[in-house]
Amino acid sequence: MKVTRKIIEIDEELCDGCGNCVLACAEGAIQIIDGKAKVIADKYCDGLGACIGDCPQDALKIIEREADDFDEEAVEVLLKQQKIQKKEAETIACGCPSNTISTFPTANESPCDCANKPITQAPGQSSGSASSLGHWPVQIRLVPAGAPFLKDADLVIAADCVPVAYPAFHADFLKGNAVMIGCPKFDNADENVEKLSQVFKVSGIKSITSVVMEVPCCSALPIIIKKALEKADVDIPLKEVVVSPRGQILS
Repeated sequence: MKVTRKIIEIDEELCDGCGNCVLACAEGAIQIIDGKAKVIADKYCDGLGACIGDCPQDALKIIEREADDFDEEAVEVLLKQQKIQKKEAETIACGCPSNTISTFPTANESPCDCANKPITQAPGQSSGSASSLGHWPVQIRLVPAGAPFLKDADLVIAADCVPVAYPAFHADFLKGNAVMIGCPKFDNADENVEKLSQVFKVSGIKSITSVVMEVPCCSALPIIIKKALEKADVDIPLKEVVVSPRGQILS
């Protein structure tokens, strides 16, 4: 319900994204988005202004305007979600290398380890099955927008079932390209739009190939990419490929 009440207003021109106000907001109503502090929803802000004194740029002030009424129950839910997200992030940072940026030789290069010794094939692995993956991570949510392997790259954005269904994925799509994968059904679409828009803004991507499965939920991936292109306000050639569950390219 809309009411006229006091609420925090943030001047984005003054905000330097330091994050002090995020820590000072007990309700979790403020987050840093695109380098600026933002009130994520009016219903989370109580308008008391506990965050104001922590801003070194005087970017925050209390105003009175029409806004959604403060919702204590919604705040409780939000804080629980943020606590879970923080715990997951700490787990990744402390114990999981999944978001550590790495680049390494591909099938077309001479692989060697850090001691400059040739890497031998694993037992039962033929030279023809060498990987064409040249970087890590690959999940959309884990790849930083400014990752060095994205600079001026031809980018493949694939539904994560595609490499399982399409046997020549490395040879036909991955060879010489950067890759990001995700699930259009289970991933957060808005988060992926935001992440990809940042990638498109800062990385100088030369081309995009979207590869999805012939299933209804996969049709969301090209839409996410197009929304991200629109949000980033860039013009990058986009090719769309559809693969059947039996591994055939349909279009």
